[in-house]
Amino acid sequence: MVKQRKYVVKKYFQGVPKRDDFEVVETELPPITNGEILVKAEWLSVDPYQRAYNTRNPVPYDQFGYQVAVVLESKDPRYPEGSRIVSHRGWCDHSIINANDSSSPMNRIYKLPDLKGLPNSLGIGTVGMPGATAYFGLLELCQPKEGETVVVTGAAGAVGSIVGQIAKIKGCKVIGFAGSDDKIEWLEKELGFDKAFNYKTVDIVKALKEAAPQGVDCYFDNVGGEISSSIISLMNTYGRVAVCGSISAYNDATWPKATILQPSLVFKELKVEGFLVPRWISRWGEAFADLVKWSKSGQLKSREHVTEGFDNVYDAFIGMLAGDNTGKAVVKV
Repeated sequence: MVKQRKYVVKKYFQGVPKRDDFEVVETELPPITNGEILVKAEWLSVDPYQRAYNTRNPVPYDQFGYQVAVVLESKDPRYPEGSRIVSHRGWCDHSIINANDSSSPMNRIYKLPDLKGLPNSLGIGTVGMPGATAYFGLLELCQPKEGETVVVTGAAGAVGSIVGQIAKIKGCKVIGFAGSDDKIEWLEKELGFDKAFNYKTVDIVKALKEAAPQGVDCYFDNVGGEISSSIISLMNTYGRVAVCGSISAYNDATWPKATILQPSLVFKELKVEGFLVPRWISRWGEAFADLVKWSKSGQLKSREHVTEGFDNVYDAFIGMLAGDNTGKAVVKV
């Protein structure tokens, strides 16, 4: 018998998630039957949406999330022993999956993309859901054109850092906002952002006016709040905004207030669209192929904030929500 350990959410989060909101449960898994596979997690993902979606399921529930796992036993010829898969099984070390069971998104799996020698952990980062989020949110919604100015908030995070680099690949001027001077240095010196600012220490409007005197054409919004209202106020006519998230407010008991957007939206005739990346799930392979190609050529650089150990998943999650990570936060099981 194989024992499974998993994180179960016992209580809805109030403010910053607390350790006792979770319980680590250990159970024995039964033998697999026809059509099933037994997998062992190698890499677990911690992401902002795990906080944002906290109340969507009745408690208690198994903490959802992406993972890269190796197949230990298989009774599905599509996934032989030793192969690797990406699933949404969440924070568990072992699990049994029936790929034919479509009753829950938790059962959706796919083979780890051909990473051409890149680390397997990228399967939950640059060549996973975060990479697809950056790729489709920017290219499908913002549709940046060569020479345009693109602004991204949360620019040193898993999604934002990829957004900025794709925009550079497409010939755009890229300006990023992040939360520490070290992150700003990484964005400018390592990733090639034209300019980056620590939002905690600058006047947002003044800094952006100086960095983008011709205005902003595309804005990829990861954080929401007043900073987003300020950026949108400086956009050019027919500017495009892709709204990916609002991490600045996820831990707040009540929604913070920010300057109204309607005057900017109307007078500048802006297009603003929120999105969830499963919209393009049938095309994720298209994104992965480009992201691998760009990574192998050196046009796209990935950085991971690695936490070691299954017992430290909670710490990794809280650190990510606090902005401790530069690049993608992952847990090595």
